[in-house]
Amino acid sequence: MSNPAVHRCIVFLLLWMTIPEVTARVLPNIVILYADDMGVRDVSYGDPNAKIQTPNIDRLAKGGMTFTDGHSSSGICTPSRFALLTGQHHWRRFHGIVGAFGQSVFEPGDFTIARMLKRHGYKTGCFGKWHLGWNWNAIRKQNLSKKEMLQAASYDWTQPFRGGPLDQGFDRYFGDGTINFPPYCWIDNDRFQTIPTKQVIKSQPLAGGGSFRPGPMAENWNPYDILPTVTSKAVEWIDEHKSDSPLFTYLAFNSPHYPIVPNKEFHGKSEAGYYGDFVVETDTMVGKVLDALEDKGLTENTIVIFTADNGAENLAFDRLEKFNHWSSGKYRGVKRDLFEGGHRVPFIIRWPSKIKAGSRSDEVVNQVDFAATFARIIGYKLKAEEAIDSYNLLPVIQGESFKSPLRVATVQNTNKGEYALRQGDWVLINTASGAARKEPVAYLQHFGLPSYRKDNPGLLYNLRNDPGQRKNRYSEEPERVASMRELLYRYISGERCAPLRAQ
Repeated sequence: MSNPAVHRCIVFLLLWMTIPEVTARVLPNIVILYADDMGVRDVSYGDPNAKIQTPNIDRLAKGGMTFTDGHSSSGICTPSRFALLTGQHHWRRFHGIVGAFGQSVFEPGDFTIARMLKRHGYKTGCFGKWHLGWNWNAIRKQNLSKKEMLQAASYDWTQPFRGGPLDQGFDRYFGDGTINFPPYCWIDNDRFQTIPTKQVIKSQPLAGGGSFRPGPMAENWNPYDILPTVTSKAVEWIDEHKSDSPLFTYLAFNSPHYPIVPNKEFHGKSEAGYYGDFVVETDTMVGKVLDALEDKGLTENTIVIFTADNGAENLAFDRLEKFNHWSSGKYRGVKRDLFEGGHRVPFIIRWPSKIKAGSRSDEVVNQVDFAATFARIIGYKLKAEEAIDSYNLLPVIQGESFKSPLRVATVQNTNKGEYALRQGDWVLINTASGAARKEPVAYLQHFGLPSYRKDNPGLLYNLRNDPGQRKNRYSEEPERVASMRELLYRYISGERCAPLRAQ
C-alpha cells in the first residue's frame, strides 16, 4: 500500500516544477532588436575603416553568431514585420505596406510568436514601430471623405485603440505606430497617451531628409524623441522584469528610416552624413538594451537578435557618390529591390549559453525562421498550418551536424507577381530587372553593372561566384531555370516552404 505522505510530496514536487519561477530558469529570455531600412554594410563588424562605426552591434556579433546570408521576407517594411511575427511569408496574403489609417493585416486567430510565447509563460512586450495596421473603425466617425479621414476631429482619441500589438499576443506596447505616418503621437498599450490635435500640412526640414505625411499630430510632437524614448521604455520593461517568468521583448526602431533625425549629440559621429549618424545613434540604443540585460543579470540566458526589415533606402545612391559608402556592401540593390541589397540584411544572434562567441554562418536564413526556432526551444510542436515557411535554426546556431543547405529554397518578394527564388548558391528572378526603380547610371558604372534590358525573360545568378549580380546566366542554364521556376510556382500556389519534418 502506498505511503500517503510520500504521495503528497510527489504531487507537491510536480506542482512546484510547473510554476513559472522554475520555468524561467530553463527557458531563455528573447530580445529582438529590429532596425528599419539598414543595409548589411551599415554595420562595422569591427572594421576600423568602416565609414559607420557600430561598437555595440559589433559587441553583439563578437559574443554570438553573425549570418552572412540573412534575409528579410520583403524589400519593404510591413511585409517583413508580418513574416517575422508569423513565420509565414507575407506574399501568401499581401505585398504592400499598410498606409496611413490602414487596417490590420492580421486575421482572427493568426499564429504569432508573441502569442505562442505568451501561452508558454512569457511576458511579452512590443516597443516602437508597429506598422501592421489597427482597428480604425472603432474610433473614427463613419462615412468620412478621404480628406476628413486625415482630420483629428474625425476620431475619438479617448477610446481604446485595438487591432494592434495587444491583440497579437503582446502584454505591453509603447510606441508611435509608424514614424512618418499619422497620427503623430504616443500610444501606450491600447490608449493614446498624447492626443493629436493639430494638422501636419508640410513638415519642417529635418537633419537628414525625409518628410511626414499629412494628418493629425499631437502638440509638441518631436520626431527626434522617438528613438531614445522607445528605447528607454524597452529598458524600463527589462529593468522591471521579475524572475517569475521568461521575457520576450520586440524593440522595433524607427531608424535609420526616413525621416533621418539623429539627435545633435550624434551629428558628425560617422563618415556617411546624417544617415550614418542615425545608424550610430541606433547602435547606441542597442548598447543601452545590452547594458540593461547585463545590469539585470540576464545576459547569459537571453537570446538577443539584431536584424533589419529590409535594405537601405534609395538615398544610398547619393551616399555612394558623396561619401563612398555603399550600404549594401558587395551586393546589388536597395530597399524595394529583388536584388540582394533589397532584402539581405544584418543578421546576428547571441545566446551565450548556447552559441559560440564570434562564430559565423554562411547558411541562408530568413526572419520567418524565428518562429520554428523559438517553438523548438520552448518545446512547442507547431501545428501543420502554423509558421509554414519557418525552419528551425537550432542545428545551425548550436553547431550541430546537419545537411547543408538547411533550407530547400526561399522566396523573396516586394511587388505582386515579382519574385526571387533562392536555392543554394543560385537565385532566379522572374522579371526583367531585380530593381524596383531605374538604377542611376553613376551607380551602374561604379560597380560595372549592366544596365536594364526590358527584353530579359528573367534573371539567374550564381551568388557564390557573382554576389554583385553582374552576369545573368538565364540563357545558359535552361534546365536550372525550368526547375527553379517550377518550384517557385509551387510555393506561390500554396505549398509550404518548410517541410513538416523541418519543424
